[in-house]
Amino acid sequence: MDSDVASVDLEMITHGPEARAKPETRLWLRMLSTTKLISTEIRKRLRAEFGATLPQFDLMAQLYREQAGLRLGELSKRTMVTNGNVTGLVERLEAEGLVVRETPTADRRVTVARLTEEGTRVFSAMADAHEAWLRDLMADVETARIVSLWEEIGHVKRSTANHLSGAEGE
Repeated sequence: MDSDVASVDLEMITHGPEARAKPETRLWLRMLSTTKLISTEIRKRLRAEFGATLPQFDLMAQLYREQAGLRLGELSKRTMVTNGNVTGLVERLEAEGLVVRETPTADRRVTVARLTEEGTRVFSAMADAHEAWLRDLMADVETARIVSLWEEIGHVKRSTANHLSGAEGE
């Protein structure tokens, strides 16, 4: 295992005989460490190929799905980024000509961001590359196993959602 992988392998803390008695912890750490490995590599590739960050990619993905644009507050919720950080991301993307901000109503407090034509073109290229990178990273896993894992982890996700406390589950 190279040093980059070792530094993100969170599973190390559940080795040994006592670890077998903690299957939920082991599963959570495996999912977390896998997500961290993939995210770290995607971040590197986005930066190298497009000069973009993962939060910029995520924000553009949301705007790509909503051609009419989204209010900044909604973007904040969907990307799980604070309102202030969303504003900064939108400002940087606007400066690059990829996003435009508009005030579609008489209420000047309402700001909607949407992709420009150039933003749509750039995001399309990024999304195609992102999909290819994921295929590359998972090349050693058969498609049937990927589908099976997706279904199995769906059970974990549903159970988790069923047991959330407070407002997070709503």
